[in-house]
Amino acid sequence: MKIFGLIGRKLAHSFSPQYFRQKFSNEKINDAQYRLYPLENIHEFHLLIKNNPDIAGLNVTIPYKTDIIPLLDGLSKAAKEIGAVNTIKIEFSGTDLQLIGYNTDYLGFTKSIEPHLKSYHTKALILGTGGSSKAVKFGLKQLNIDFMEVSRNPQNQNQMNYSALSKEVLNKYKLIINTTPLGMFPEVNKKPDIDYSFLTRQHLLYDLIYNPYKTMFLKEGEKNGCQIKNGLEMLQIQAEYSWKIWNDNF
Repeated sequence: MKIFGLIGRKLAHSFSPQYFRQKFSNEKINDAQYRLYPLENIHEFHLLIKNNPDIAGLNVTIPYKTDIIPLLDGLSKAAKEIGAVNTIKIEFSGTDLQLIGYNTDYLGFTKSIEPHLKSYHTKALILGTGGSSKAVKFGLKQLNIDFMEVSRNPQNQNQMNYSALSKEVLNKYKLIINTTPLGMFPEVNKKPDIDYSFLTRQHLLYDLIYNPYKTMFLKEGEKNGCQIKNGLEMLQIQAEYSWKIWNDNF
C-alpha cells in the first residue's frame, strides 16, 4: 500500500483527501491511500517521515510551503526559482532516503486562469506575499503578465500598501488575485481591504480559496460585474500534477 498525504497546520477542512479518494475510486486504484498529517511545528516533519516509512509522497499547505525547503534534499528547477514547495516526492537513492520538493501550484494557477484572460488583462495585483503568492508570481511571468504585490507591510518597491489602491490604480490593474486566507472557512465574512466600488466588468477576480465556493472577495466583485473564479480548479490541476510526480509520469 502506497501512502500519500498532506502536511500543514489546520487541515480539517482540506479538500485534498476527498479529491484523492474520488480519484482512487474512479480509476480503480486499490493500492493507495491519502491521509492528513497536521503538524503544529515544521520541526515535526522528520519525525513524521521516520515514523511513517510507507509514505511515498506529500502535499504541503499553509504555513509550511517555504519553511519545508531547508528540510529537503533537493528541489526541482521551478520550485527553486519560486522559492516554495507544495509537493514532496520521497524516493530512494541506493539505501538513502531522498526528499525532493516540487511546485505544482503554478501549473494549477496558469492552466486554470489562462482560458479566462482577455487582451486587457496585462497587469495584475497579487493580494498577499506568502508561499502561494510565490507560485502565482512565477505563473504570471509564464503568462507575460506584469504584476504588483499588495501587502499590509510593504517591504520593497515591488509591493504596495492596500491604502494605495486608488481608483486610478485599480483601473490600471484589471486582474486581481487573492492569495491571502481572508474569507476562508470558517471566517467567511472577511475580505481583502480594497474599494470594490472601483471595479468594473473588465476586471477578473481570482481567489485561491475554494471553501467557501464563493468568498466575500468574489461576491463583492460579482456585484460590480467582474468576472470571478475560485481556486477549486487550480487545486484539482495541481493535485493531478502531484500524482504524476509521485508516479514518475511528470
